[in-house]
Amino acid sequence: MDELLVKPSSHLNSDKIFKIGVTIAGTFVLVIIALMAFQLFTESYPIWEKEGISFVIGSDWNSVEGRESFGALPYVMGTLVTAGLAMIIGVPISIGIAMFVSDAPPKIGGPLGFLVELLAAVPSVIYGLWGLYVFREYFRDFIEKPLHSVFGDSIWLFSGTPFGLDIFTASVVLAIMIIPTVSAVSREVMKAVPQQQKEAAYMLGATKWEMFKLAIFPYSKTGLIGASILGLGRAVGETMAVTMLIGNAFGPSAMPSSLFKPSQTLSSVIANQFNDASSDLHIAALMGAAILLLLIAISINIVAHILVTRMLKVREGVINN
Repeated sequence: MDELLVKPSSHLNSDKIFKIGVTIAGTFVLVIIALMAFQLFTESYPIWEKEGISFVIGSDWNSVEGRESFGALPYVMGTLVTAGLAMIIGVPISIGIAMFVSDAPPKIGGPLGFLVELLAAVPSVIYGLWGLYVFREYFRDFIEKPLHSVFGDSIWLFSGTPFGLDIFTASVVLAIMIIPTVSAVSREVMKAVPQQQKEAAYMLGATKWEMFKLAIFPYSKTGLIGASILGLGRAVGETMAVTMLIGNAFGPSAMPSSLFKPSQTLSSVIANQFNDASSDLHIAALMGAAILLLLIAISINIVAHILVTRMLKVREGVINN
């Protein structure tokens, strides 16, 4: 009887410890984000005091002491354009790889899935060096120059002189970098679909594509969006590879107006100039760029959460009806 009386209290203690531990873990993340935002805002306050909203919508970037003028709009646009192009290129390929691996025989799907995941372990500086010394020349000669010769005079996206160090090259390498992350998560999401759903589609006479369309995609749509958002987060924050390949233009010339034009992202401008920043205002401008990058990343996660929540509500409504 004494043992039976002791057990409930021990369970209560373990529950309290568990709740306290989970609360601390959740609070820790929020505290870190709040401290990070506070530190960045404190360090960047001089640039907001001097430039105000012009720092966000301006395009001048002059770090000469006594004539400082800073505007981050070209770098914000460069970040969004490179990440968007990487998603357009990388996500369909990633989902295609996930479809093949999830439906392939284990002897083929297992090793192939391992090789794709192995690409995620490659450091970004290796991708940058490979893109700079190997990929850039082939991509310039066999992709960019033909596109420019065919569409350069009629479509502004392909105007400019192809050099290989531009938005297009950086976006393609960035797409290659996000493929392992997006495909790995997408594959696990597709494998989680009940086997009965796939068999039911085949019994109705569906082809393999129709099986994916009718049985897998409706059930894994939320997970696929989540995988894409993970890839987008990687693309937005990538630094080394983009810094090596995007051309590193400054000021108004960094505004993306052509795929073959050099540009700059928020992360690359910080990496390029932080060590050489001599004035306090220049450092504050780089800290302001870091705040904008943090806000973009947070906004992406908020939008993704809203999309996933709406999709779950729609699915629940369909099931309840």
